[in-house]
Amino acid sequence: MPEITYLQAISDGLREEMRHDESVFCLGEDIGAFGGAFKVTDGFIEEFGADRVWDTPLAENAIIGTAVGAAAEGLRPVCEMQFADFISCGFDQLVNVAAKMHYRQGLAVPMTVRLPSGGGFSGGPFHSQNPEAWFLQSPGLKVVAPSTPEDAKGLLSAAIRDPNPVVYLEHKHLYRRAKGEVAEGRFEIPLGEARVAREGTDLSVITYGAMVQLALDATEDLDGASVEVLDLRSLVPLDTGAILESVRKTSKVVVLHEATRSCGVGAEVSALIAQEAFEDLDGPVVRVTAPDTPVPFSPPLERAVLPQPDDVRRACLELLAY
Repeated sequence: MPEITYLQAISDGLREEMRHDESVFCLGEDIGAFGGAFKVTDGFIEEFGADRVWDTPLAENAIIGTAVGAAAEGLRPVCEMQFADFISCGFDQLVNVAAKMHYRQGLAVPMTVRLPSGGGFSGGPFHSQNPEAWFLQSPGLKVVAPSTPEDAKGLLSAAIRDPNPVVYLEHKHLYRRAKGEVAEGRFEIPLGEARVAREGTDLSVITYGAMVQLALDATEDLDGASVEVLDLRSLVPLDTGAILESVRKTSKVVVLHEATRSCGVGAEVSALIAQEAFEDLDGPVVRVTAPDTPVPFSPPLERAVLPQPDDVRRACLELLAY
């Protein structure tokens, strides 16, 4: 299998779905002639034409609203927000229309919203957010966050084929840094299934997205401890079985994510563990996250805010010694 980047895997997955099914089309700002802000759709307009690769105005509410209507009529739109932060301008159409369409009218809404998310590149407070928790409180939406090129391609294909609206978080820091072998051709990775990135017996680190590789690197040599790293991959639906299985095996848990601390994915996972596996724990569930603050523009300040390998190592060592 060829080794490609995370970005190329996303591009390949989208291109192959468009080749396979003419009902799949893309829309977003600068995705056509320019090829997308990060070049995911580079060359798409030449292959598929302007009828299936739409350059839209700077109007996220209109992009998502148009996609909802198209999906309700049987098409499979894939929206791109240039940055995940900008989804706030389309929030009403996504959480009050797309997410509730099946509940209210029995209609499938097979649309995917691609959100380039995360920091690590000095993008400042308006281009670096991790907004996944916004969508966990919106029944009707599915939410995925791949960490590897293989998962990026397989989860995107699954998202496009799913009859529900799917929020697809692709971390910008991984675009050209994460590389791996990816099967050629179309394949799907089922939504709602976590992946054990590394097996272990002494402690579990539960995470997703760009933090998976950070967790693997930070705990590779941790005073001889055997650290399991569980990659959630899918945040809605959440693989509760995989989480509880890992907790019951190791009895100590660190939950890691780049998003801000309060009311995030880590809080939900911690609550699940406290309710369902309290008696299996040999210590408190520890969260390593960004603090409740916007992401700074300054590189040193950004590094101070976003979780770093030393933060993970320190939390794991303290919990192991508990």
